Amino acid sequence: MTTDTQSVQHFTSFEKIPVTIFSKAQDGCKIVAEEIASLIRSKQQAGQNAVLGLATGSTPKKIYQELIRMHKEEGLSFKNVISFNLDEYYPLAAESIQSYRYFMQENLFNHIDIEPANCNIPNGQVSVENIKQHCEEYEAKIKNAGGIDFQLLGIGRNGHIGFNEPGSHVSSITRLITLDRITRSDAATEFSGITNVPRKAITMGVNTILGAKRIVLLAWGERKVEIVKKAVEGPVTEFVPASYLQGHQNVTFILDDAAAALLTRNKTPWLTEEVEWTNQMIKKAVIHLALSCNKPLLKLTNTDYNENGLSSLLVLHGNAYDINIRVFNHLQHSITGWPGGKPGADDTNRPERALPVKKKVLIFSPHPDDDIISMGGTFQRLADQGHEVHVAYQTSGNIAVADDEAFRFVEFVKDFNAQFNISSPDADNIFSKAGSFLKQKKNGEIDIAELRQVKGLIRKGEARNTCRFVGIPEENVHYLNLPFYETGTIEKKPIGEADVKIIAELIQKIQPHQIYAAGDLADPHGTHKVCLDGIFEAIDRIKHLDFMKECWLWLYKGAWAEWDIDLIEMAVPMSPEQLLKKRYGIFKHQSQKDGVVFQGTDSREFWQRAEERNRATASLYNKLGLAEYEAMEAFVRWHF
Repeated sequence: MTTDTQSVQHFTSFEKIPVTIFSKAQDGCKIVAEEIASLIRSKQQAGQNAVLGLATGSTPKKIYQELIRMHKEEGLSFKNVISFNLDEYYPLAAESIQSYRYFMQENLFNHIDIEPANCNIPNGQVSVENIKQHCEEYEAKIKNAGGIDFQLLGIGRNGHIGFNEPGSHVSSITRLITLDRITRSDAATEFSGITNVPRKAITMGVNTILGAKRIVLLAWGERKVEIVKKAVEGPVTEFVPASYLQGHQNVTFILDDAAAALLTRNKTPWLTEEVEWTNQMIKKAVIHLALSCNKPLLKLTNTDYNENGLSSLLVLHGNAYDINIRVFNHLQHSITGWPGGKPGADDTNRPERALPVKKKVLIFSPHPDDDIISMGGTFQRLADQGHEVHVAYQTSGNIAVADDEAFRFVEFVKDFNAQFNISSPDADNIFSKAGSFLKQKKNGEIDIAELRQVKGLIRKGEARNTCRFVGIPEENVHYLNLPFYETGTIEKKPIGEADVKIIAELIQKIQPHQIYAAGDLADPHGTHKVCLDGIFEAIDRIKHLDFMKECWLWLYKGAWAEWDIDLIEMAVPMSPEQLLKKRYGIFKHQSQKDGVVFQGTDSREFWQRAEERNRATASLYNKLGLAEYEAMEAFVRWHF
């Protein structure tokens, strides 16, 4: 893994596009912003315009933030900049908060000195009969400006660049296109449901993009990992439009570690260069070999190693059987039915300490259901085995409650108060405002504070019900309601001082021996990542305290993915009965059943995703020759 400031760029025999990897997306964004600023300044000195092709979405936001900082603090002027945005939804009004015109104004144009006439974005309101002419004029504008000097791109999970969906031809130019279902599903959160997402968009074509003199594509997080590998190492194909970039003479992919994880240099580095055979690298290589050969670990032979690029491992560490045993034992020692440590047992080869027998445990749950979805079996084990378990719900999770669910709740309270002649002016005012707003709410409109309160109460009640089901006393349930979350929109504020203080104070109050936290660095909504950043910052501030020397931090994954098996340090098995009990715990979150707000492209409910993921983890252990369990939850220890 790269360091915080270090980046790595090189070609391997597998990569067909130059790739630079950063450990933090923010570092990559800063480098790209500096390149753009350098281009603008050099053009200014030459008395020329800098023509920029710009992208929207969460991926380039930090670039725009850095450019704004440069403008305000370093005097970077955008007077000589002409910009062309990649695309726009159709039909969609420019003033809509989901429009890319609105995005660019809010995230860049309103904060710099660019001439408004130089900001070009496809018109989402042009009449149907004028679309062809509008697209031709857009192409002509780019040509008349001298072509695009620097084109910024993101990549869709289906490989689109701009809105050039799979099937787009390399010769395509600016045009109206029908959006792929994956694209619309990924945009559903911004539009409060996929039914509200426009079915079409106007986009620059592939040929238009390839005409840029310089192209930089950004990709962050685990959700982009598979498509990045296809675009960088796969064949050029219309089914992965980003693969067309392999033919460009001046293109770079800027990735973080998570997005680059499946590239050969990271997934199987021994195939591209000499590696240092650390214990972790040996474990990674041998597990990969076993799964590739479809063999249990203990059945791998010297021939398997030699035929799959691992002969150097044999030279350094002896024959296959000895290496197999070593890795097998590593995996076996990660399995435990005692996540809080087993009393009276030799803990030399166990993932957790035996002492103290009764541990204080603090489970951080970003949303009100992540605890039961992601580690419900372990949650129950810790409670059943007598540990003092605390749960901290970091956010209210209110934006994930559907409007009709909130409306049902408002009507219930209204009817309940009327039937029993209960009157509370403050409560009546809140529910009245929430109900009135819901009756006239427009698609994508931000919830008013009163409605967010109602939705937050729904999720709080569900979380309380889950804790009661598991056996956690009321006084051990903590609702943090971190301020960064309360924007009423999908986009959250950065983690702030107030958030970190709340987290640090809770840890100091409980003084836990174990902390569990969501380790998703690429959560679809971003909330998990921000919550984890807050925990890391809080721990960094208090790690010098005596009790922290005995505190271990375990990271779990959310409903979307699981740790790679070579990284797992604690695997908690579940019987069929325990898995069923976890399902019943998830059912306590009724507002998240039967078509949740943020469904994505996965039509399964959260309990189904969790069960299939937990079963898949157990199946992997079994494939490698270890005991067969119904399901497993997995954790990685974070050393601070």
